[in-house]
Amino acid sequence: MKAIYLDHAASTPLHPLVLEQMLPFLTEVYGNPSSMHTFGRAARAALNEARDSIAILLHCESKELIWTSGGTESDNLAIFGSVLHATPKSLVKNHIITSQIEHHAVLYCCQHLERLGYKVTYLPVDSQGLVHVEDLITAIRPETALISIMYGNNEVGTMQPIMEIGRIARDNGILFHVDAVQALGHVDIDLNQLPIDLMSFSAHKIAGPKGIGLLYCSRKVNLSPQIYGGSQERKRRAGTENVASAVGFAAAVKLALEGKTEIQLKLLLLRQTMLQLLAEQLHPNDYIVNGHPELTLPHILNVSFPGVETETMLMNLDLEGICAASGSACSSGSLEVSHVIKAMHLPEHILSSAVRFSFSSTNTTAEIVQTVEKIATIVRRVRIK
Repeated sequence: MKAIYLDHAASTPLHPLVLEQMLPFLTEVYGNPSSMHTFGRAARAALNEARDSIAILLHCESKELIWTSGGTESDNLAIFGSVLHATPKSLVKNHIITSQIEHHAVLYCCQHLERLGYKVTYLPVDSQGLVHVEDLITAIRPETALISIMYGNNEVGTMQPIMEIGRIARDNGILFHVDAVQALGHVDIDLNQLPIDLMSFSAHKIAGPKGIGLLYCSRKVNLSPQIYGGSQERKRRAGTENVASAVGFAAAVKLALEGKTEIQLKLLLLRQTMLQLLAEQLHPNDYIVNGHPELTLPHILNVSFPGVETETMLMNLDLEGICAASGSACSSGSLEVSHVIKAMHLPEHILSSAVRFSFSSTNTTAEIVQTVEKIATIVRRVRIK
């Protein structure tokens, strides 16, 4: 039985062409990019070329990109690095604004800052997971140092009004950080045009390797390092750079962005096909789609099956060789109700039965057909019990 993988928002398979680009830097060009000899210079050249390649595709300067170990570190560096630099000796700028549906890499940073004496406003969202700009405007204070709002939600796919939020931040002299881990490759990102100061990325969401991320930090932003040791990354992030994975990240970004139009059309087709088949095979009361119907990332579909607990659905799908998720992969091992779904204030029967399906261009229509058939069988079987 061939497994059907519908959890690409958690992690994607490494693209063969990405692996091909990485291999020489795992076996042949293994020098430390900070070393002055031939091996070190070769590694440094590859690292710089990878950074330059991504900078061109994202429309920013190479020096504005900082290599990290992934999306979580990028979020941490953006939040701690910018806020702590703004308040080195006092808490004059001691207020942060974020939303209730951010990834825990952002939420836990904010909670830690609260323990240090900072104030945090967690903006509510509506039943579709959308932040309202009016709430943001109301939350702004003279002491607000940072706004951190994700581009697209990792659990329900809802996309936020980033352009509008960014303009408001600029008008008020507030730094704006965007977690774009799920958005990269799925939306147009022009860092020269977007009114943002910091943006987080991760490679393994776009068929790149795990353990490598990027933080875009505008040249206008002062950032305090959060890891100390060496002078790497212009003294903003110490530690020997992961050259092979950086090369892989660059290759993955190139593949994702150059094939973006074709990939998006396929993802939308897969999503629409699943919705159509659910409508055909289930009663309207048997499923509910969570998230915004239009402002959504194309690769994420969150569906509740009232009367069938999330754990029950996931276990039964897994027995059929179908991989889906209950929410953020970083909360794996726990099937507590998603903080995102909770924040949307949905009824209990929706909260307790939500399942996330996420697609990539490697999925097929046949896989979606088979998945919905299994879902319909599970719903009927559990309901009878």
